[in-house]
Formats: sequence, C-alpha cells, structure tokens
Amino acid sequence: MTVTETGAGTSAPPLPGPRGPLSEAVLHVLTRRRPAAPLRAVPAEPFGEDLQLALYVCYELHYQGFAGVDPGWEWEPELLRLRAALENAFLTALRAALPGGSDVTGALAELLVEPADGAGVSHHLRDEGEWWQFREHTAHRSIYHLKEADPHAWVIPRLQGRAKAALVAVEFDEYGGGRAERMHSRLFADLMAGIGLDPGYGRYLEAVPAEMLATVNMMSLFGLHRALRGALVGHFAAAEITTAPAARRMAQALERLGADPGCALFYTEHIEADAVHEQIIRREVIGDLLDREPGLAADVVLGIQATGFLEDRLGAHLLARWRAGRSSLREPLTADS
Repeated sequence: MTVTETGAGTSAPPLPGPRGPLSEAVLHVLTRRRPAAPLRAVPAEPFGEDLQLALYVCYELHYQGFAGVDPGWEWEPELLRLRAALENAFLTALRAALPGGSDVTGALAELLVEPADGAGVSHHLRDEGEWWQFREHTAHRSIYHLKEADPHAWVIPRLQGRAKAALVAVEFDEYGGGRAERMHSRLFADLMAGIGLDPGYGRYLEAVPAEMLATVNMMSLFGLHRALRGALVGHFAAAEITTAPAARRMAQALERLGADPGCALFYTEHIEADAVHEQIIRREVIGDLLDREPGLAADVVLGIQATGFLEDRLGAHLLARWRAGRSSLREPLTADS
C-alpha cells in the first residue's frame, strides 16, 4: 500500500488516547506515513477497554475516519489482519456468552413482551433519574446515534428481493426521508445541543467505556461481513422492536426533568417510526430472508441475542455507577461540556 499525505476531512474527530497495548499499537500505526510493520494481537479481555477501543478505531476508518489520519489506512493489509484477530476474539466471546439456537420466532417473541416491573435505564431515567445522568446517557449514545443507520446500510447489497426493498424503506426513514434536517443523526445532534452537550461527531469517544463501544462494534462487525448478514438483520430487528417503548420513556424523562419540549423530538420520532419499522423488519425483511436462505436462522438469532446481551451489560454498568453516586463515563461531564 502507498499512503498519501492527504488527511481525513476536517469534520473527523481526533484520535483517542490508548487504553492498553492493542489500542496503543493501532493508534501508533495510524500516525505513520508508511505501510505498517507486522501487527500482532496480544491476549486481551474480549469485552475490555483495550480490545474494544482498538476494534472501534479500526472500524471508524470505514466511517468518518480521524483528523490527521490518511484515508488510505482503511485498507492497509496489516491493519486488516489485526482487525480480523480482534473480531475473532470478540465474536467467539459473544457466541460463548449466548444461548444460541435457531428459533427466530421464539427469539422475537421474547422481545415483544414488555415486563410490567421493568427496571432498565429508560425506566430509571423516567422515574427517578437526575439531569446529570440523562446527559451522561446521551453522551454514551452519541457514539452510535451520530452515525445512526450507517452500520445497517452495509447489509443492503447483501440482501435480495423483498428483504432488500423493505430494509431500504426503513433506512429511508432513518435518513429523514430525504430531508437532511430530519435525519435521525441530526435530530440526536439537536438533542445534544439542546441539553448542553457538544454535538460534534466522536466528541465523547474518550469518555465512553468498553460497554458502550462494544454495542457499536457489534453493529460494524455484523454489517461489514457478508457472512454475518443474518446477524445484522437480527440485530436490526431487536433494535427496532425495543426502541419505541424505550423512546417513550426517554421522552417522559425529558418532560419530568423540565427540558425544552423540542429536545424530545429525537425520541418522539422513534416512538412513531419504530413501531412501524419493527413490523416491516419482522415480516418483510426477516421473513423474506429466511424464505430464501433458511440456513441463516441461527445467525438471525445470534444478532437478536447479542443485542440484548450487550445492551444489558451497558445498562448494568450505567445503573451500578449511578446508584453508587458515580459517573458512568471514564471522564465525568462538566456543566459546560
């Protein structure tokens, strides 16, 4: 590979600091102006800070990149070889943590039942959460929501027929129906600005822990590999099914906390849109995909279960820190951050 001297665009975020030897090696090589020397993965906790940051940085080269980092690194062979090793460790750990199976109908049915005594993050924020906790939650979610729908777009060329057409229809809504000001990523940026956070892309990457990085890395992993197209569809279904009720609680939390009504638009948009989207994903996308490729049922279940597992880990982290009166971020927010 020959790398040019042209850096990433001005809107790209700066590189974060390392969190261990893996991420340090990746970050070091991205600042070089010549092909990478052989990179070797070292043993690391698959859900830990070091591996998850290293993987996130590798994936981000396929999105907006980083300021001062040559776009040519996106396809550098040694970096891709290292990324494959990190992906294998992450995916192996995910599979080991999940019950597995191929019962797609059963996996989806579990998502459609809202427990009467729910006690997740959105329940906490609606009922008793404090303003600083809502702002922290928003900073966490910015790592995904400022690129919302982008990881799912990777699967479009891997689908056919009704499944492809239906998924594109959902994505069209995610991208604002052709109106830039209605894109969900833009609505989230508006929410951030409205509650006093910096809406810059990647602004809070340094602050979010591995639990948040893993949820986004899962999407990129599934989306960037054709072999995992079923898992991406399963993840997308899980996200769409669970978003509407959670979004309603988040909108109620903003109202209880006295936020400007306009701040809730991101969530009220999801209440309406995702109730429809989950029907389309379940019936048109998953239905047609499995009619064509029934052998992908286990991968669809993998995507559903992995989404729940990683979201539960993130939720447990947030609630444990908050109930102890501690920040859930690696770097606590200040009043003007």
